[in-house]
Amino acid sequence: IGVVMASDDDDVNERLIEVYWQRLRELIVVDRVLDHLEFIEYDQKEQIRQKARTDGDIAATNLLISAVIKKPHTLGWFTAFVDALKHSGCYAAAEYMQVNPPRPEVEAENDTCVKLIQLLSPSLVEMQTKEVCLHCFSKGLLTQEDSDIETITTNEGPWSGARKLLRCIVRGPPGWFSTFLDILRKTGHKDLYELTGGPSDFDNKDEKPSLMDESTASAAAAAESCDSSQLMDISISEEPEFCLSEPLLCITYPEAAAGGPEKADIVLRDYQKDVARPALEGENIIICLPTGSGKTRVAVYITKKHLDRRRAEGCSGKVVVLVNKVPLVEQHYSAEFLPFLKPSYKVERVSGDCQLKISFTEIVKNNDVIICTAQILENFLERSNNGEDEGVKLSDLTLIVIDECHHTQKGEVYNHIMMRYLMQKHKNRRLKKEQKKPVPLPQILGLTASPGVGAATIMKKAEDHILRICANLDASKIMTRSLGEHKREPRKVVQTVEDRKEDPFGDVIKNIMNAIHTHAELSPTSDLGSQNYEQWVVQKERIAATEENQKVRVCAEHLRQYSEGLNLSNTIRMRDAFSFLNKYYDEEIKKKATPDDEQDIQITDTERFLFNLFKEKKEELQKLADNPQYENDSLTKLRSKVLHEFSSREAARGIIFTKTRRSAIALSQWIQENPKFADIGVKASHMIGGGDQSVVKPMTAAEQRDVLTKFRDGDVNLLIATTVAEEGLDIAACNFVIRYGLVTNEIAMIQAQGRGRAEDSSYTLVEVKNSGVAEKECVNEYRINMMNKAIDKIRALDQADYDKRIFEFQIQAIMEEKVRMIKKKQKHMQYEKCEVKFSCRSCSRHVCTGEDIQIIENMHRVNVTPEFSQLFIQRENTTLQERLLDYETNYFIACKDCGQRWGSMMLYKGIDCPCLHVKNFVVTFNGKKISKCTKWSELAIKFPAFDYAEHASRLADNSDDEDTD
Repeated sequence: IGVVMASDDDDVNERLIEVYWQRLRELIVVDRVLDHLEFIEYDQKEQIRQKARTDGDIAATNLLISAVIKKPHTLGWFTAFVDALKHSGCYAAAEYMQVNPPRPEVEAENDTCVKLIQLLSPSLVEMQTKEVCLHCFSKGLLTQEDSDIETITTNEGPWSGARKLLRCIVRGPPGWFSTFLDILRKTGHKDLYELTGGPSDFDNKDEKPSLMDESTASAAAAAESCDSSQLMDISISEEPEFCLSEPLLCITYPEAAAGGPEKADIVLRDYQKDVARPALEGENIIICLPTGSGKTRVAVYITKKHLDRRRAEGCSGKVVVLVNKVPLVEQHYSAEFLPFLKPSYKVERVSGDCQLKISFTEIVKNNDVIICTAQILENFLERSNNGEDEGVKLSDLTLIVIDECHHTQKGEVYNHIMMRYLMQKHKNRRLKKEQKKPVPLPQILGLTASPGVGAATIMKKAEDHILRICANLDASKIMTRSLGEHKREPRKVVQTVEDRKEDPFGDVIKNIMNAIHTHAELSPTSDLGSQNYEQWVVQKERIAATEENQKVRVCAEHLRQYSEGLNLSNTIRMRDAFSFLNKYYDEEIKKKATPDDEQDIQITDTERFLFNLFKEKKEELQKLADNPQYENDSLTKLRSKVLHEFSSREAARGIIFTKTRRSAIALSQWIQENPKFADIGVKASHMIGGGDQSVVKPMTAAEQRDVLTKFRDGDVNLLIATTVAEEGLDIAACNFVIRYGLVTNEIAMIQAQGRGRAEDSSYTLVEVKNSGVAEKECVNEYRINMMNKAIDKIRALDQADYDKRIFEFQIQAIMEEKVRMIKKKQKHMQYEKCEVKFSCRSCSRHVCTGEDIQIIENMHRVNVTPEFSQLFIQRENTTLQERLLDYETNYFIACKDCGQRWGSMMLYKGIDCPCLHVKNFVVTFNGKKISKCTKWSELAIKFPAFDYAEHASRLADNSDDEDTD
């Protein structure tokens, strides 16, 4: 085809296309039109088709029209374009191009009818698709180009077919709406006919509705005004043009119009309906969809249908929703389950952070849906297993929803619950063989964004890992779907950093560390500050403690702090690293004096050497820390990235993920103190975990909720968070995510990327020295690819083969559990309380034996003997002021001889109870020191429950004796 010079006609035709560009976007079916356009190159056609597949017709039409009007033009290009529109069935678009548009009032009517169809599509998809489709073909609403509707209906189900049908008919010839109403009437869809505007006199066959009769006009007018308080609550996340893919949020119709309930119904997108289908039929499944794709909404939908079906069958349902983080309890309750299930069903939430003064057993009895942390259910299942009245049985429940179900693995509380399930299922097989009634078990629904691949390096091991999770959850299928046009893929960038040309601050710290190595006669085998070095130091400290080598032990402890200081100087400001070291030494020196200064605590020669070493270098370190020319390049790159995001976006909202609580807090302070950030509207806050395993003060659940609320409301637009924000928490849509020197595994990578839910979001990885994040990210991408292939292979398995492999994994898990229980019993018998001794980790002083320890609430190990009270001093705990039900922990207890912290002083029901933390002691059993004992759960001893009445009575007697004296 020859290329000709542009003519005046070409300019007029280009102008015509530009004038009606918006209309063409609504009326063109890209794939069909491309089949009839010869003057567009093949590669460009494929590019446009790919755009249609990923982003939909509306977005792809922009590319198509740009290609059509691109100069230089081929001869007859405009006529060819109009012919292509006609031959592809886009008659309305062709009419516009032939300067024969409908009259304004007809165009307005048609727009209203299109909008009405789009708004009512969640109900219209309930039509008998095949029957309606036949009538639409016979009446000319559909053409031969639309024949794939029947294929879609057969392969993907009637809802998908109906959705495609509705998308096609709105592009039909004039009068399409009246014809469609008539088809609904003739095919017996009375409710849909009246809902769409047909007169209520359904049997009046002779009266054919006009294009816009009175009832349709009123409904459409109401749709236009869209007063959500009276008619509709609509949330559509797409661009202004309406799209027949349903929004994630609900649409509520008035009872008069729809004949339905007053409260909102749950609307699912096509891919959500697909993954939910087996669960609606009562099967146990895992739903695997990306973060932000509405997994929880699907779970709410399945829960409602489950309860509705049970109610219809005349029996009650009982649903427990399990989560693995306390903040998720309130989130699922307030944002998901309660709004959609009330008032039809009773919904309640329970967590360790909850102040409900009622037993969990009663809550389960009195409610239909209970949202709780998994440990609470496990505790009450164990009570029932032990024959206690206040327990819960699996047979009491009819559906268990397990959020973030990839945690259903060895050692995880989810797996403890599911092992009870699998053991009972195994017993049920025997009961059936004996013709006895099996114990009913609940349906299981697992939710995850990524099951991961565990430690797998080859495909077979990846499949086994995922199959084992499926087996643990007794899942008959793992359901996953492409999100199609709803998919959000953030742009990914890796920011590499350069080493400092000079690092005098780090050099001083390394000189101090080498002096300590010499003093303790230690020879490190890896680079100072590296992860390998830190592991080496921890091992040296542990061995020295068990060997009572206090010189090496205390040196190793100080080396660990300097190593952390080096890492901090590579991650955050040098002044933050200096502040950390300075605070540590202030605290260590304070330990060497009693609160009332009555007694000096011994300072060894090694401790004196270490204190003096820091004192000598303190001034130099502080001076270097204040010199900005030596700051790390990672912080420079982070500053540039944040400034770029906020200056280039109209409304930026982002999350920075970092490794430690300390770095999250320091980065937040750095941003808040920097006027450049404030000038472009950055409002930063940090969010860290709630556990107390770190020396950094944890965040309470209430503080976490407050930060998230501010983030959603826009009072905070930059969140600096540890991994606590990666998984599960419903964080408002972000348009940029930065992982700052933090890469863990492929599951965390998917979770973090999923936080960037907004359009045009970016995902940036900023390197930090010694973190190896760029290499780990490449490994994770490989593992994600391997995981997706493994899931595809599992889904392609014949069901019989799948069931066989699942059964084998389940039998293996049951046998492993039985062996574990036998070993646990043997261990309990092996460890006698009197044979266990505890000595101070710092000075090796004997403290007590297992005979002296009692347990409060099956959790807190306390020693209330008079002898023990003479061995410690108390210090105020300024960072931890907990008030949990019946006890408070406001003081530390520390060794009177060396100042080593031993635990905390609990005020339990008015009684001071010294609570021991086992990590602060060297534990000896039968004369042999246990090298690693950092948690009480690692010490298999059953301590007696604290006898409150006996101890309170003894205290009262002592008080009376003092009064008598």
